[in-house]
Amino acid sequence: MKTFCSVWLLLSLVELSPAPPVSQEPPLACTGAPGHAPQSETAEDMASTGDLEPTHYPARRAATVALHYLNTHHGSPFRVFGLQQVHKASAEDVAAGGRKYKLDFSVTDWASGSEGPALRCSADVLFPQTERHSGPEVQLRCEALQQINRTAQEEHAFYQRYISPDSAVSARDIPDSYGNVSEEMQPFWRLARVAASFIMLRESSERTEFNMAQVASVAQQGSSEEQLMLEFVVLLHDFPSQEIIQWKLLASWSPDRGVRVLQTEWQPRCPHATKPPN
Repeated sequence: MKTFCSVWLLLSLVELSPAPPVSQEPPLACTGAPGHAPQSETAEDMASTGDLEPTHYPARRAATVALHYLNTHHGSPFRVFGLQQVHKASAEDVAAGGRKYKLDFSVTDWASGSEGPALRCSADVLFPQTERHSGPEVQLRCEALQQINRTAQEEHAFYQRYISPDSAVSARDIPDSYGNVSEEMQPFWRLARVAASFIMLRESSERTEFNMAQVASVAQQGSSEEQLMLEFVVLLHDFPSQEIIQWKLLASWSPDRGVRVLQTEWQPRCPHATKPPN
């Protein structure tokens, strides 16, 4: 049985704001195996096929995976998406092994605030059934995605400001224990959220639902490739197990090449936790 550290945080079930309130962390504790479904969901709910209740865990979990996929392909310091609503969902067992979810849902761009338009998307999310963990496969379609303002001018100004070796960005606890994110740190919070989506997409299964709870630290690194290089330590909240999992990652970004994750390292928070989630 794998062992992880957990900490209880008061988090929203649906991602609706770029800086959800985060409670002060209580003393750390170690728990048993991760990946259990919420107590309100039965085994029959998780294994159900056909039309699904859009507000229930199986539909929301699959839509969250599609959201991570969307952010890895289209996120930036000035664009990061949050799940607004699942409108329709269904599931079917596939002959090759696994379960495929068909989804109709909407997302909003957190960088645009509450006044930003909702974006309607559809997706096929396949959770393969294999002996070794294999991340879900996603096919995503979003209406009018290219019509959303890419804020190219803001991205260029941000890049020019921080690409200098003298910028030396360093910060901790974003958001802080009161849920606050300073205006200067907002782009770095979004960058961390996009970079964390690469991990959350890879680690997702039918027994997880990941959200980034907090950026524990960010430190700018030197780069010879004209890329903004940042080392993040992020805390990922798995809603079903209520675990907080810590990852260190090295990410790069430029307006031309987008966000790339170069290295990831699971960070155990208990002395006897020796294996990463998957």
